[in-house]
Amino acid sequence: MVKKLYKYKNKIGIIVNYVNIITKLSFKMDCICICIFNEFYSYLPMSKREHGQQHRKSKHVNRSVSVSVKSEDDLYQILDNLTSPPFLLFLDGVQDPHNLGACLRTADAAGVNAVIAPKDRAVSLTSTVVEIASGGAENVPFVQVTNMARVIDDLKERGIWFVATSDKATQSIYEVDLKGPLAVVLGAEGKGVRRLTEVKSDFLVSIPMFGKVECLNVSVATGVCLFEAVRQRKIK
Repeated sequence: MVKKLYKYKNKIGIIVNYVNIITKLSFKMDCICICIFNEFYSYLPMSKREHGQQHRKSKHVNRSVSVSVKSEDDLYQILDNLTSPPFLLFLDGVQDPHNLGACLRTADAAGVNAVIAPKDRAVSLTSTVVEIASGGAENVPFVQVTNMARVIDDLKERGIWFVATSDKATQSIYEVDLKGPLAVVLGAEGKGVRRLTEVKSDFLVSIPMFGKVECLNVSVATGVCLFEAVRQRKIK
């Protein structure tokens, strides 16, 4: 352990000098060195195990595929080309790139046709989003729109039903019919779905909670809602 600390003394600095003083305390040396080494572990080069984790994290990302934000016109073209009922995910103001990446990954796994988000006060397709999505950003069209309320109205005219999560809901996600043309709407971290989006949604639903926490992370809630829809839509 002492040799390993010396190997990285340029990273750890004065702590190694402190180790020189305590080397005579042989019966305590292992414990002291372990504590010091753990505290400065983040400075050390990536281990083989960490390299493996990084490889598993990014191996699904197809870097040869161009990832770009789609427009409102692109969304309508996607819908026009569908041969099955639309299955959409609306994210109303998600700002954390890790959450957006996780939502895109889940949307891809659930077979969502497109993910729609506002241009303002929401994260776009950053390198972090693409990496966390693990292929989801390449496979699922990500559409950003200027006026979310107007897009909702346009899609409702196309026969798409909007189901939004809300604290005001009087029914759970498991009590609503999620078959047919569907858009699932989830809100930003902490704030939830905006009031105007709630008003324009056809149904407000909640996810039953049985513990002490009040709500789920938006990416986890996305998984719960999308795969309940998948369950219902796959029932023959």
